[in-house]
Amino acid sequence: MVGEFPHARAGQVIGLLGGSFDPAHSGHVHISKAALQRFGLDRVWWLVSPGNPLKRHGPAPLKDRLQAACAMMQHPRVTVTGIEERLGTRYTAQTITALRARYPGVRFVWLMGADNLAQFHLWQDWENIMAQVPVGVLARPGERISARMSKAARVYASARLPGRASELLGRLDPPKWCFVNLPMNAASSSAIRARGEWGEK
Repeated sequence: MVGEFPHARAGQVIGLLGGSFDPAHSGHVHISKAALQRFGLDRVWWLVSPGNPLKRHGPAPLKDRLQAACAMMQHPRVTVTGIEERLGTRYTAQTITALRARYPGVRFVWLMGADNLAQFHLWQDWENIMAQVPVGVLARPGERISARMSKAARVYASARLPGRASELLGRLDPPKWCFVNLPMNAASSSAIRARGEWGEK
């Protein structure tokens, strides 16, 4: 069940893809499958958040977003979860701390699109995130240059793992991050909402 805590055993490398998923779309599926391969992950967990602190307007109800995400993401090694609500965490750094305490011995990798890296320094306790887990960054349309020139990329330039060694990311100690280029998928939640295909009718 999506509201329960997924199973994981010590030694596994699990990628965490967080967000409001308002709604989930093919771009999320695209980067999840790519992350499994490029970063040598055993599994990916989608963390469908109760809300996004960086967004002014609240998302659709969590139950609706979870249901849509489950319908969209059909893969044996990807699990859709709503565990942030169960954990009672609001920010990514808090969620990672709670998950590391709950799953000792599991190696987590935080996953994000390149668009998120461009604004990563605005996240609550973003340096704490870098200190706790490796970060895998997957290129999305139009954000490659701004992501590579971002404050986070500059501050942690010496911790960057070359893309050709990306499969090692989950086995390395933080701070460590890796940027990989992908075939482009331009799907976005905001565009889907703008077309009136999600949310209130």
